Amino acid sequence: MVIVKGGVTAAKGFEAASAAAGIKYQGRTDMALIYSKKPCRTAGTFTTNVVKAAPVKWDRSVVESGVKSQAVIINSGIANACTGEEGYGYCKETAAAAEKALGVEAEGVLVGSTGVIGMQLPIDKLKNGVREMAENKNASLENGTSAAKAIMTTDTFHKEIAVSIQVGDKTVTIGGMAKGSGMIHPNMCTMLSFITTDAVISKKALQKVLSEDIEDTYNMISVDGDTSTNDTVLLLANGMAENEKIKYKTKEYEKFAEALHLVNEYLAKKIAGDGEGATALFEVKVIGASTKRQAKILAKSIVCSNLTKTAIAGHDANWGRILCAMGYSGAQFDPEKVDLSFESKAGKIQIIENGRAVNYSEEKATEILSQPEVAAIADIKEGTESATAWGCDLTHGYIDINADYRS
Repeated sequence: MVIVKGGVTAAKGFEAASAAAGIKYQGRTDMALIYSKKPCRTAGTFTTNVVKAAPVKWDRSVVESGVKSQAVIINSGIANACTGEEGYGYCKETAAAAEKALGVEAEGVLVGSTGVIGMQLPIDKLKNGVREMAENKNASLENGTSAAKAIMTTDTFHKEIAVSIQVGDKTVTIGGMAKGSGMIHPNMCTMLSFITTDAVISKKALQKVLSEDIEDTYNMISVDGDTSTNDTVLLLANGMAENEKIKYKTKEYEKFAEALHLVNEYLAKKIAGDGEGATALFEVKVIGASTKRQAKILAKSIVCSNLTKTAIAGHDANWGRILCAMGYSGAQFDPEKVDLSFESKAGKIQIIENGRAVNYSEEKATEILSQPEVAAIADIKEGTESATAWGCDLTHGYIDINADYRS
């Protein structure tokens, strides 16, 4: 497996574009296009929130229908959530505009929106953006990066990655881009992720590999405990690598799954580390668990604890907050067996052993916790299972951003 330059345009046959449509933001791009020269098999996973945005309903229908797709149209600034029949109609109008501008089948056009909930899209601006992007799309890495930047809302940087693997004698590439910074919580997040691949892969294998992998990637991140209305991950495969078809549970499937996991984990961690107002990526590893489920519950509980997150912001090794979060998680464990350590580029230090504080240097702990990426490792000494969750620290910046988000 090799990390290669670019994002969604790194895979063969994919093009991208962006436009400044003026949907909400001024002086920046706010629309993105992903286009495939050949129709794609698609897979998708979506928010578990009962309140689902119109694009989520539209995309889920497209993915489940089995129709092939050639285009994804994304806008930032307005989420098209809680917008009723009018909002759903705008998804249909966007698809029709893409059909006309790109010469693709409207029934296979996928859409994505992110931004303020409850506002209706300025559909004429959206249609103009579709036409502009159709004229300017190409396969350059620059256009892929521009698309990744266009879907940002409160993100402070764009997020993209691409990897390649060998499947037989063919090179298969997987590229992705994502956005997310706030309203992020396990079971999908206020995040959009779009992944392209030129692999030849069955529809069943494509959906299985995505659904299985999000459980250990996007579903293991949290910024603020709010599960969004718009969470969407879409995976498109156009088959232009011309490899022998990848089928579920084969050796080639496992290789593809490993590469997809690298892409998804990278993007998930970038989302978690870019939490609104955050200064650090906070990683939590629970090891020595008796079951995977037990480890996941404990890791998520720690990473979601506001008291723990503020301690990380203050570079304070306040380990009692971590044990407390483990204790109310709902998972059973023996607190008198827990070992806890903190780790970063500045080193590693053990804080507690068998549930009690050890003699450690507060100064060294503060140094370790002052890095931009910090990890807590909790060993509960019950078995061999483990899980990792990702979040961020909680600062005054989060309040500043969200107190006036609509204005």
